[in-house]
Amino acid sequence: MESVEKQIEKSIKSKPRGVLILPDDYLSYGSSDAIRKALDRLEDKKYLVRVSQGIYVRPKISKLIGSLIPTAEEVAEAIAKRDRIRTIPTGSYALNALGLSTQVPMNIVLLTDGSPREIKVGRRKIKFKKTTPKNLLAKGKISRLVIQALKEIGNGKVSKVEEKKIIDLLRKEDEKDLKHDISLAPVWIQKIMKQALNDGKN
Repeated sequence: MESVEKQIEKSIKSKPRGVLILPDDYLSYGSSDAIRKALDRLEDKKYLVRVSQGIYVRPKISKLIGSLIPTAEEVAEAIAKRDRIRTIPTGSYALNALGLSTQVPMNIVLLTDGSPREIKVGRRKIKFKKTTPKNLLAKGKISRLVIQALKEIGNGKVSKVEEKKIIDLLRKEDEKDLKHDISLAPVWIQKIMKQALNDGKN
């Protein structure tokens, strides 16, 4: 019978490079201790790279820069998918995702219905912050980011340029989702968001 390590190695080989590897993927192969040890050995052999605690990757290889390690954003996505939790980017991460800030935040803060925790990816940190279910009800990909970005900027501090950019972005949102999400936002944010409906679509 093949060792746990050999089985895991075969399985990883069958996946495209760059896919994040999590110990939970191999629970049927043996005890969690055996799986962890097998992954550690594959890391020692340089077959895998540990991206963060309990998260590995068989990196994509670039001719120019060698191994390509997943970004903190991709790791955050993989964790949310693995744990089947909902997340919403918040703070400066939401601003950056909307293009309202060019600064790439060192710390990614995500509101979640999962357990709160902090994960280190290279020099960056991913922080999962427990929130109320209401904060995760927003449906639109753009409008849910807008609500968090505006909260970060603050009431009365939104510049005309930022407001125009936000309204232009919201016009690309599905109207049904946008109307749903407006009802979830604080009143001052609703006023800004409603402009995307009023003067954007006749």
